[in-house]
Amino acid sequence: MSHNESLYSQVVNFDDLPMEVARPGITRKAYATDEVMIVWNVVEKGLELRPHSHETFDQLVFILEGEADYYVDGVAHRVRPRDLLLVERTKEHYIDVVSGPCVNIDIFVPPRADYAHLTNWVAQLGAKTPLTIGSPA
Repeated sequence: MSHNESLYSQVVNFDDLPMEVARPGITRKAYATDEVMIVWNVVEKGLELRPHSHETFDQLVFILEGEADYYVDGVAHRVRPRDLLLVERTKEHYIDVVSGPCVNIDIFVPPRADYAHLTNWVAQLGAKTPLTIGSPA
């Protein structure tokens, strides 16, 4: 991600950002700088579980709505609104929604390169057209 002057002194509301359907049962949108990425996720109950890990960054999870079991290295952690969970890099993890949808914010430091396309809307700041997400490069 390159330095983008248009983000400075700009109020951006998550409700105005374009949403991506990542796969059936999960949608997301993002805001990022060169140093940090914030991803808003809506996760539906019954989402196909996909354990995974990240080699180069930690993941800070902040639950806004719903209830879920968030598994880290096979251990379930019940999460509810206003709960935070730090997932260490290399630890296998996934979310299993108990009541939902579950809305959470993930914070990544450094930003995820594979999610960079979620911030294509930055180029449209100040434009009079609706914000849209571009295709991944």
